[in-house]
Amino acid sequence: MLGKKIGMTQVYDESGNMIGVTVVEAGPCVVSQVKTVAKEGYDAIQITFGKKKCEIRVDNPADFKVGQEMKADAFKSGDMIEVSGTTVGKGFAGRIKRWHQHRGPMSHGSKFHRIPGSIGSGTTPGRVWKGKQMPGRMGNCQATNKGLTVIQVIPEKNLILLKGSVPGKRGNTVFIRKA
Repeated sequence: MLGKKIGMTQVYDESGNMIGVTVVEAGPCVVSQVKTVAKEGYDAIQITFGKKKCEIRVDNPADFKVGQEMKADAFKSGDMIEVSGTTVGKGFAGRIKRWHQHRGPMSHGSKFHRIPGSIGSGTTPGRVWKGKQMPGRMGNCQATNKGLTVIQVIPEKNLILLKGSVPGKRGNTVFIRKA
């Protein structure tokens, strides 16, 4: 199911313990297309949420009809789910911020403060290894938070309260599925 991250807040459980939750508006998502093996070569459904579309593989496409709505009441309190979304972009970052590396000494004539230093040997292999931790763009990538617990469902407003954090900023479109 597709949804929109509303923000974070806190609620109290029956014991009086405070729980940090993320509020997600889940749906209503409308089934806009049903794909079958006979026609497209695979079984899937396409759902829409506002202007966003998402295709989901399903085992039995006959369970879904075009125009069918999916709402937040598909989840219940205590369900374990996964939420995927785009993380917050942080722009171009150096190796210290991006990879949590350490700086060099700052005194006694050192010229190795925040620069990366050597990035590989000379003759063998004669290149930089793939995956070397270098400065570059940080964030703005797809991430999935697994093992989130549904704390509360508010079906009349299509809201789900999830224990923990969800990738992205407020207003970000996220994909929610049962774990």
